[in-house]
Amino acid sequence: MSTNDTFLAVFLGSKSNPKWAAWNALPEAERRAKEQQGIAGWKAWVEKHQAALVAMGGPLGKTKRVDATGIADIANEMGAFAVVRAASHEAAAKMFENHPHFTIFPGERVEIMPVLPIPGG
Repeated sequence: MSTNDTFLAVFLGSKSNPKWAAWNALPEAERRAKEQQGIAGWKAWVEKHQAALVAMGGPLGKTKRVDATGIADIANEMGAFAVVRAASHEAAAKMFENHPHFTIFPGERVEIMPVLPIPGG
């Protein structure tokens, strides 16, 4: 995979954010309707950017941290990821403007970063 035009997008959102509290407070039927609207919006986004998608990615599950002290279950803000190709960092970021992750779903933001070459690789 070429890395000079490849970008990792990480979808983030805190479960303690007021948007999540409001989402969870919705009546179930209303929340399900918004979920369907969000899924349709996400599919439309994928269709629009299909040519730029290197890896569709997807939702992320529970997290385990491994460090010098061992393995532990932790929580973080990462909810999903995707890998895209774009002519520039700015162009990659523009793909995620008004994304359903934060316009319909209670996600907060998408962070986009270039995938850099491995030094000496």
